[in-house]
Amino acid sequence: MRVKSILTEAKQIERAVQLIHLGARLQLLESETDLSYERLLRLYKEVSGKSPSKGQLPFSTDWFMTWQPNIHASLFLNIHEYLNKAAEMDEIDTVIKAYQLYQEQTTAQGLEAMLSVTRAWRLVKFVDNGMLTLTKCCKCNGQFVTHPHEIARHFVCGLCNPPARAGKGRAQGSIQMH
Repeated sequence: MRVKSILTEAKQIERAVQLIHLGARLQLLESETDLSYERLLRLYKEVSGKSPSKGQLPFSTDWFMTWQPNIHASLFLNIHEYLNKAAEMDEIDTVIKAYQLYQEQTTAQGLEAMLSVTRAWRLVKFVDNGMLTLTKCCKCNGQFVTHPHEIARHFVCGLCNPPARAGKGRAQGSIQMH
């Protein structure tokens, strides 16, 4: 029994370190590991070289509905959903792997990731709680993050119908329309 608890603790530490490297907030670490707050705080400082950010985690679903964040959130959530179906992993490990793949995709496209790992984790929680869902675009058939009561039959995504000012700026994370 003692060996199992040591292995479990080692896995918890490894998971926490991965999340810290990805930029996770302390509240996420507390929620997804069994390590004490004090232990996580020391680990956070040791791994990142600084104290963790203070303040509340984002709670509103509104951020995910705005144009560019919606595209980034949709990319992440589609990756997450695929991994969830294709691989046997703990939920938090699926979030970690999906986030790593999301970062690889944005980097490969020359974009800056708009979605933090904490927001990605929160997005999964919103979907799990029925506050957000994926809806198919009637033009491109892509799956995009929406509120669950969106009229799915006539839904058009932000890529097929970008807002008037889309692509005008060179802001970080902006997606250029060609």
